[in-house]
Amino acid sequence: MTTTSGSSIISALGAGSGVDFMKLASDISAASFAAQRNSLTARQTALEAQISAVGQLRGAITGLASALGDRIRSGDLAPRPELANPAVAKVTVPAGLSPRGNFALEVTQLAQGQTLVGRAYANRDALVGEGTLTLRFGTVAGGSFSADGARPAIDIAVTATDTLASLATKINQASGGAVQAYVANGAAGAQLVMKGREGAANGFVLEAAGAGAGDAPGDLGYLGWSPATNTTQLQGTARDAAFTLDSVAMTSPTNRVTGLPGGFVLNLTATNTGAPTNLSFASNTDAITSVMSDFVAALNDIVSQLADVAAPIGGELGNDSGARELRRDLAGLASRIIMPGAADGEPRTLADLGLALNRDGSFRLDSARLTRSLETSPDAVAAMFTTGVSGVFATMDRFARETSLVSDPGSLGGSLKRFETQQAASDERLAKIAEQQEDLRERLTREFTASERRVAASQSTLSFLRQQVDIWSNSER
Repeated sequence: MTTTSGSSIISALGAGSGVDFMKLASDISAASFAAQRNSLTARQTALEAQISAVGQLRGAITGLASALGDRIRSGDLAPRPELANPAVAKVTVPAGLSPRGNFALEVTQLAQGQTLVGRAYANRDALVGEGTLTLRFGTVAGGSFSADGARPAIDIAVTATDTLASLATKINQASGGAVQAYVANGAAGAQLVMKGREGAANGFVLEAAGAGAGDAPGDLGYLGWSPATNTTQLQGTARDAAFTLDSVAMTSPTNRVTGLPGGFVLNLTATNTGAPTNLSFASNTDAITSVMSDFVAALNDIVSQLADVAAPIGGELGNDSGARELRRDLAGLASRIIMPGAADGEPRTLADLGLALNRDGSFRLDSARLTRSLETSPDAVAAMFTTGVSGVFATMDRFARETSLVSDPGSLGGSLKRFETQQAASDERLAKIAEQQEDLRERLTREFTASERRVAASQSTLSFLRQQVDIWSNSER
């Protein structure tokens, strides 16, 4: 037992009533607040269970919305492109987009980069000569070159020890990938091959300023090139891709074409001049049916969880306004308009996608209604599965945010805020009770210590009197 000033004094007096006043003070103070403390502790336990139940429900709803977003962004639900002549191009649909319609595609020219093959050297280690080699970009057309004023020229310092191989490395480093250079060992000898990026504007010329004015291997001028001086080295001219989409002529600096209707992307792979091919987009009905089936199953998990925690008897949220509001919101989910801009006759609600409510509050998939929507309005159904401001994902995302809104006292978020506020108040009250209990214990200890002193003093006086009486009695004998 801890020794206090009161117990020390009592021990020093060598007397006492025989009662453990320290334990008595502690027991009395604890008993005085036991009812309040037990009540608050029980309330704390209930609040923790309620907070946990709300968190689980909110997590399930938020998780469903997030899973829908991931599924749509993955591109699994996007309309599937079908190209009658698949050799012409590969068609991709970026995640979250839903292109629709039919298009006639005719590719008349593929994009390519300039390919320049230099004159021959004895080997790759041959010296190229000292000076400066300048790369200038622009458009090569026949025997002319039009420089692109917006692109600065690239100057490459060539030393007296640079070989054909080391020069290729310097070109790669200095151009930052705009030109790919390497040495090819052919029948004529070692030749510097330079390839530019796709697109007509990525043509280039080589301006050589050597230490000497020679035009033979070992002089830097031997590497210079322009379309006006030597066209035999030009093995491929930089050019744009050319194609028509529904007879509208278009060009692209690369064979990867973007900015097309609905956001689809073309990767051109061959030409089909004079023989346009048909490009169409079909709704991915199997994937949509699958995601709706998974959606219904996930909603039923939430309904089942809500039924458990909001049961009138034994449920953590049995009398909670947020749980009641969630039950009402779930009951009205199928009839929510998720496509406010839908045309007359087109699907606009989750019910049009087959979401149906059972009498017990659970959901089922009305496959017949979903199939009817897919058959009569496939494009409209596909548009409901995007990451835009309308559609299935946007609706569930709003539903999750509304459910978690702490500023709405009728939502689960409002319930969570209320429970956490009550929990904080209980924590504060328990801390106050602990202080009051300790104050009472200390006060009782002081009072009992004072009483013990008085008892000890009385016993001392009584002992003295007994001794005097004994002395008087003995003297009279």
